[in-house]
Amino acid sequence: MTEKMIAYRMMNWGEQPQKVEVDVPHPAAGQVLIKVAAVGVCGSDPKMCKLPEAVGKHFNWQMPFTLGHEVGGWIEETGAGVTGFAKGEAVALVSSHSCGGCSYCLEGADINCREGHYGRGYGRDGGLASYVLVEHPREIIKLNSLDPTTAGPLTDAGSTAYHGVRRVLPKLKPGATAVVIGVGGLGSFAVQFLKVLSPARVIAIDTNPARLEYSRELGADVLIDSSDGSGAKQLAEILSAEGAAVVMDFVGNDQTIELGVGCLRKGGSFALIGSGGGSLSKEWYGALPKDGEIFTYEGATIMDTREVIALTEAGKIRNDVDLYSFGEVEQAYAKLVSGELKGRAVIKLAG
Repeated sequence: MTEKMIAYRMMNWGEQPQKVEVDVPHPAAGQVLIKVAAVGVCGSDPKMCKLPEAVGKHFNWQMPFTLGHEVGGWIEETGAGVTGFAKGEAVALVSSHSCGGCSYCLEGADINCREGHYGRGYGRDGGLASYVLVEHPREIIKLNSLDPTTAGPLTDAGSTAYHGVRRVLPKLKPGATAVVIGVGGLGSFAVQFLKVLSPARVIAIDTNPARLEYSRELGADVLIDSSDGSGAKQLAEILSAEGAAVVMDFVGNDQTIELGVGCLRKGGSFALIGSGGGSLSKEWYGALPKDGEIFTYEGATIMDTREVIALTEAGKIRNDVDLYSFGEVEQAYAKLVSGELKGRAVIKLAG
């Protein structure tokens, strides 16, 4: 008889996920089966539930599929031809999917792989179940001191924030200022990376006072509460005429994009990470400071994730999590959406 497990799955387009019974997978040649310890919940998951079928098919997503792309666990079984892993080894799984063979992957820019739009937890079966398959062992990172129960958020929230910070580090000379707009799950990691890896003064902006206080714990030098609409004025007074060398926008609506671009110094960098659907209504000529740049991206590279895990294992990065049981998965998502979480919500499956 085939072994069964309960998984939290998207069953149909535009519907809420369900807990359903599915077969436990077994690895084919070149694959690895992971026993899941825990999975971080991500703000992108609720958005997936609202996607129209046309968008999902454009991404080549296959319905139904199990949610969960921030996965930590243990090696359970390896398929033929896979070497270098032993049963029971603690691991984390790279959240961003890549093929390993295209020009982007070969040059280490796997974040831009043509297959990056579908992977574990977004179009394919993810980790909100007892076991999950890994098709490419290159996406498995062995853990040393980290507990796989809490490692999951580092593979997406942590790694995505790190990718942007790593790119802008050359702009952050002594005396420079970096602005982080939105200090939720990703933005709070960005605050930490900026403080650990650069000499910059870090300004945190958010509408949630609790998130701002948390960012202070993580090293933010200046806090701006923009809940009353005065964020732009406060920021202008703090920056004076010099402007910010770097702005990282983890919100991405009209207001934050205009605020971020408007406060850049000449030669500054604006990183748009948040998917708030915003735009800049002004003409780019004149709106963007001389010699300035704007870039956007989604996810992170395998190397980003390796470096984030190394920084965390070295004790340089905090990875605060709120643990929930599998039976509390809906509650965890509700708290995520309402902004009540301090750290990342993590659903514990085993261990």
